[in-house]
Amino acid sequence: MRDEQLLRYSRQIMLPEMDVAGQQQLVDARVLIVGMGGLGCPAAMYLAAAGVGHLIIADDDTVELTNLQRQIAHSQQTLGQPKVESAADTLRGLNPDLQLTLVNKRLSGEDLERFTAEVDVVVDACDNFATRFAVNRACLAQSTPLVSGAAIRMEGQVAVFDARDQASPCYHCLYHEDDSDDSSCATNGVMSPLVGIIGAVQAMETIKVLAAIGRPLTGRLLLLDATTMQWREMRLQQDPNCPACAPYR
Repeated sequence: MRDEQLLRYSRQIMLPEMDVAGQQQLVDARVLIVGMGGLGCPAAMYLAAAGVGHLIIADDDTVELTNLQRQIAHSQQTLGQPKVESAADTLRGLNPDLQLTLVNKRLSGEDLERFTAEVDVVVDACDNFATRFAVNRACLAQSTPLVSGAAIRMEGQVAVFDARDQASPCYHCLYHEDDSDDSSCATNGVMSPLVGIIGAVQAMETIKVLAAIGRPLTGRLLLLDATTMQWREMRLQQDPNCPACAPYR
């Protein structure tokens, strides 16, 4: 790292868990963020500020007025722009050293597999179950750690699924495709700071995985009820008959 980078990240480097070695791992890392909405915006901003060297951000949507209540990487001035372009301006403003790859489409199929194979961690910040299951399958196929988050109304959740760990469950162990629904913020609403809290936790978990510090939420589901500001933790078990991850064990 250059002297300027050592100064920029000095408050992290002084943490004994991180030191220069941990910070260098962030600088060398590549992270895919699926979705530049309420979760993806704060996650991407914190990862950029913390020094992750290369972010691949994927979203097929454009900025709308209703997004501005919670999607903090976008602004009044970027209404109508593709979300990846709007977010890129904000992220470059936070860290000029950041490398960015903008994917202005919904990732699926070979594209999703290719990007998943090229990164160290995938952050799932999307808003629909079809994409979540597809991202989970791609991460399993490529043995790429997955940091999953979701938020709706006044409730949020975060978990880490690490295909490198044979004991780790996967997203499909938690939710089955035939019993999931696509409840969305558009039909149910969501409180603005809630997505910021969950997105920030996703960023924290991503940093922990990349720098190999602390104890990531692998095999655990963290649940937030923002109405009472109470956190709960659930231990997750592998489904021995899981059609997604069982073939990889």
